[in-house]
Amino acid sequence: QVQLVESGGGLVQAGGSLRLSCVASGRTFSGVAMGWFRQAPGKEREFVTTIGWIGGSTAYADSVKGRFTISRDNAKNTVYLQMNNLKPEDTAVYYCAASRGDRLALARASYAYWGQGTQVTVSS
Repeated sequence: QVQLVESGGGLVQAGGSLRLSCVASGRTFSGVAMGWFRQAPGKEREFVTTIGWIGGSTAYADSVKGRFTISRDNAKNTVYLQMNNLKPEDTAVYYCAASRGDRLALARASYAYWGQGTQVTVSS
């Protein structure tokens, strides 16, 4: 079974930064796009960003564009989410996910594997 484990979440004040990491075990990570989603209490899980298997192709939700950066290190089976200028509305559980293919995907149904999530709380 493929496992994705997120880390790096925590409590930060508005305007601060965090970097999330997601380590994948198993070979499913190879050749597939990866994504980050987030879910706040009482809300649907929403798309944040995705990155192609090579890493040169990315997409971002408008709400995080210019503030968040996704990257990956395939040799380490790790995907990262650098979050800068955090806002209280960024507060959510953040999940990394492995896509079913190599193409960028924004829909939850496009992802086959999910991590357990890591809490990000931004105080005002």
